[in-house]
Amino acid sequence: MSKVAVYGAGSWGSALAVLLTKAGHQVALIGRQSSEMALMNKLRENVRYLPGVVLPSGLTPTTDLAELNADLVILSVPSHCVREAARLMKPNLRAGGIVVNTSKGLEETSHYRLSEVLREELTDQSIAVLSGPSHAEEVGRDMPTTVVIASEVGIAEKVQDLIMTPKFRVYTNPDVIGVELGGALKNVIALCTGIAEGLGFGDNTKAALMTRGLAEIARLGVAMGGHPLTFAGLSGVGDLIVTCTSQHSRNRRAGVALGQGKPLDAVLKEVGMVVEGVRNTRVAYQLSQEKNISMPITQQAYKVLFEGVDPKIAVTDLMMRGKRHELEEVVEMSWLR
Repeated sequence: MSKVAVYGAGSWGSALAVLLTKAGHQVALIGRQSSEMALMNKLRENVRYLPGVVLPSGLTPTTDLAELNADLVILSVPSHCVREAARLMKPNLRAGGIVVNTSKGLEETSHYRLSEVLREELTDQSIAVLSGPSHAEEVGRDMPTTVVIASEVGIAEKVQDLIMTPKFRVYTNPDVIGVELGGALKNVIALCTGIAEGLGFGDNTKAALMTRGLAEIARLGVAMGGHPLTFAGLSGVGDLIVTCTSQHSRNRRAGVALGQGKPLDAVLKEVGMVVEGVRNTRVAYQLSQEKNISMPITQQAYKVLFEGVDPKIAVTDLMMRGKRHELEEVVEMSWLR
């Protein structure tokens, strides 16, 4: 048994806390609102974010940051809260401990990957990243799920040993850059497939967006130092598929509402939880401009979200771009190198 702290009591943090408790660890689920954590402790359920999933008796909902003095700390907050969370956590973390980040995004102001943010703030801890096709609603209900841990080999293997269960298979990958970018950028494409669905388009359209979207993700990811084959793995195509197609996907649901003509502010309020794809679209577009990387789907998503372009016009602009040979782009992405 190890002592584990999960910082962030949303849906994903709660699901991981349940999983790790069932795996035999002593788990503290740390939230910021004392009233919410007290209610969670009383009802043994996170009614707001993970309804219907019973919190095991060995799981302790709390606001006590002293619980962060643990063998393993899982950080599960929205991407724009990672830096603030790291600063709040730091005084209580165990020197030489491991912090695993689970949020999927990029910092808007710096364009840093989230592990870069954590390494800047938490100089005494080892940092790892958890990613892959893993909706909290299913993990909390013990549905078989497979993820990837990215870090230096020794750290990744330690985390793998601690969190792998018969229902939660964990692979390791040293390509932190590729794993993080795959997880962040797929949210942009999921928004777009949702918009297509909201416009009344069918499976052909969504399949095209997912396939060409993966090309964009890999193109930018390789340019930023990721390994091309990572984008064919769990944190690339795997996460892309589940986020673009699942009923649980906030990004897809938000896209559907946008395609139906609802304004962005109303859509975000309706979803009720953070839609990472909105922020990620802005950063991905800015990175593509800085690095001169062709990302036409991302560009049109940016125009729809932030410049008021009609989604139907964006689709037409995508369809009528200059002619290309598909294999030329495959070579550009370095898939075969």
